[in-house]
Amino acid sequence: MNKSVDGLVDAILESYGKYELTRRIDAENMLNKDILIEITGELRKILFPGFFDKNRVRSEYIKFLLGERLEFIQYNLKKQIAEALGNMDINGRCRKSEANARAEKIVYNFIETIPKIREYLYTDIQAAYNGDPAAYSTDEIIFSYPGVFAVTVYRIAHELWLLNVPMIPRIISEHAHSVTGIDIHPGASIGKYFFIDHGTGIVIGETTEIGDNVKIYQGVTLGALSTRKGQQLKGVKRHPTIGDNVTIYSGTTILGGDTIIGSGATIGGNSFITSSVEAGMKVSAKAPELHFSRAADKDEVWDRCD
Repeated sequence: MNKSVDGLVDAILESYGKYELTRRIDAENMLNKDILIEITGELRKILFPGFFDKNRVRSEYIKFLLGERLEFIQYNLKKQIAEALGNMDINGRCRKSEANARAEKIVYNFIETIPKIREYLYTDIQAAYNGDPAAYSTDEIIFSYPGVFAVTVYRIAHELWLLNVPMIPRIISEHAHSVTGIDIHPGASIGKYFFIDHGTGIVIGETTEIGDNVKIYQGVTLGALSTRKGQQLKGVKRHPTIGDNVTIYSGTTILGGDTIIGSGATIGGNSFITSSVEAGMKVSAKAPELHFSRAADKDEVWDRCD
């Protein structure tokens, strides 16, 4: 190395000493994001058997295939959860043997929720098909709809969240966010028959509660009024509650933990709501006023590139 490179190395090493929060050196436990994404993929294959396999799934082999996948998930998820438990802050840190024992129990309890997740996803697929005239089959929805991918990963992450698994629910949720542009916090509570249409730009915060038969379009935010207090708001209900049979159109923002959208309400596009809406109400934002004029000739409308 020449002197200039040596100087840069020394400067970077010095920064490692200064900014401890952004380094992990000599640490035994480290989560593997790639493995967690692979586990999520295997879970999707269990939740939708035959859809995401490279080869045909035959009924006579399904029991063997399912057992093989569950074994992969049990082994790897247990290892990752044990490492996540070992990475908790000093007040919550447990010995390696305790972490392994807790992780084994958590994984068993999680696997027990798979039939429940499949039940909810069945209703989500049905809601997508019933609610979208552009859908020609439920197969098309399962294969291609980004909202279904995001909700599938959310339902996996949510069960892990309920089991108090640290870090991992957020990691896999943010993977779905990066793939689809749909950001659903695993702590949110979402009922059956949930349909995200189009989906890009949707944000659903941690303490959001959503009932059954809710339909949300792209660009909707279910957020908090203010996060300036930061960690002081941990555990506080900060996000809205959405009742049953609610439709929220694109570009709408609904904020606040005290904000309740009553059952059967319809929220029009580009609305900004920070107070509760009664059941059955229709809310719409006033349309912007448009001005029209006739151009004298094309040169007044378009820039020329002669």
